[in-house]
Amino acid sequence: MLRPIRRALLSVSDKTGLVDFARELVTKYGVELIATGGTRKALADAGLPVKDIAELTKFPEMLDGRVKSLHPAIFAGLLAKRDKPEHMATLAEHNLPEIDLVVCNLYPFEQTVAKPGVTEAEAIENIDIGGPCMVRAAAKNFASVAVVTSHDQYAELLANMSPEGETGEGFRGHLAAAAFARIATYDRAIADYFLMNVGWTERPDRWDSAMQPVFARSSIFMRYGENPHQKAAFYTEPGITRPCVATAEQLHGKELSYNNILDLDSALNLAREFAGPACVVVKHNNPCGAAVADKLADAFNAAWGGDPLSAFGGIIAFNKPVDAATASAIMDPRAKRFVECVIAPDYEPHALDALKKWKENVRLLKTGELTGFPQGLDYRRVDGGLLVQTRDYGADKPEEWKVATKRKPTDEEFQALHFAWFVCKHVKSNAIVLAKGSQVVGVGAGQMSRVVSVEIAVKKAGDKSKGSVLASDAFFPFPDNVHAAAAAGVTAIIQPGGSVKDKDSIDACDQHGIAMLFTGVRHFRH
Repeated sequence: MLRPIRRALLSVSDKTGLVDFARELVTKYGVELIATGGTRKALADAGLPVKDIAELTKFPEMLDGRVKSLHPAIFAGLLAKRDKPEHMATLAEHNLPEIDLVVCNLYPFEQTVAKPGVTEAEAIENIDIGGPCMVRAAAKNFASVAVVTSHDQYAELLANMSPEGETGEGFRGHLAAAAFARIATYDRAIADYFLMNVGWTERPDRWDSAMQPVFARSSIFMRYGENPHQKAAFYTEPGITRPCVATAEQLHGKELSYNNILDLDSALNLAREFAGPACVVVKHNNPCGAAVADKLADAFNAAWGGDPLSAFGGIIAFNKPVDAATASAIMDPRAKRFVECVIAPDYEPHALDALKKWKENVRLLKTGELTGFPQGLDYRRVDGGLLVQTRDYGADKPEEWKVATKRKPTDEEFQALHFAWFVCKHVKSNAIVLAKGSQVVGVGAGQMSRVVSVEIAVKKAGDKSKGSVLASDAFFPFPDNVHAAAAAGVTAIIQPGGSVKDKDSIDACDQHGIAMLFTGVRHFRH
């Protein structure tokens, strides 16, 4: 049924497009405006006729604005069924006006808690109370009331109003669905914040998805998923602002694929582990090359050179802006490289121009300066359920690593072990990484047997295994891993320790003159 909009209640934190929208309502459709504090001021300053909400409630805002819209005069006007005579009689008896439109975007809770160093008090004060209540009331009564929860919907509402200022019930239902989704997202963000701040032991009984499809390109949907017969879409966390794949800006190249996003996320999260200029090459969600150097171009050459065969067609991630020298190294015609994607904090103008001209389809993504590590919770879907865990960051304390063998690692070995250990945590288990200095020379990933992972890493490294160090994401259950490493020329090992047969591996290391560190931390990545 068509319903006219005669009176609108506006209360917005984000005032983008507010004045122009409200002016259209007033001048074209003669809508009466009612607004709360800051919204009323913005409209009045623009010369628009607007009533303060207190004129309806006959009650002033109080408690620093915490109480202003929670009043029967507001909610009766929102919830009254226009086709129910008893409801309309009640409004008339108490001289309460009908409210036909609610325009309300909520306090910026998600943006507030995304800021570094936000205090609990700041977070709490950005939890909207009256706004969600008004939105829910309007959405519940969509048969008579329209509700707008984002400035993105202003033009849509105006386009769907008849010359008489009426809206159809189907369109109001569409707005109501968006409103309820927004409230659900908002409440989920608040629940997640409380969960992370009160501690992991205080968790809710149910987990609900607060994801929304906002990875805006030509469509939120991808051409297909992991394989062509699978459909796929990319969803991002609401309010996400930190530098990551979800917020990265694509500067060049064709549309990203499902697998691209998985690999970009893996590559970027490893690259951000390092303070110095670092490059990571990922293939099929495992790093096949990684390096740190004084110059980014040198880091790239070392990362690619660790396993050029596997690197072909891979994803490249940098933790520093790509300069002209690094772009030249990537494009070196002698190497005949094929690269799917490059992701970096930024690109120097000459580097970006050159890379765009190099390959028409190579995807170039810009994240902005990398700060910190991924936050929040890690979700993984299984049939019939959802696994949730905190992220694998912050557990390592190199100053507490213990020397398990008779021989201590040299300073050079320790630095190489430190580098290899942080690469290893990003490799699929069973994970083995061989490194020389700050260069990965061999990786064994995803094997059912750890010694087979060692053998694969050694094969990948070839002669580079001589004088290398080895990192293992979990303990050695048998000394065969040590013997295989020793035969390849490995001089030092880092692993969590904790096996009932640790002594066997320690004795094997002592037998071969290998130094071994125990970290006390495991990094399985399934």
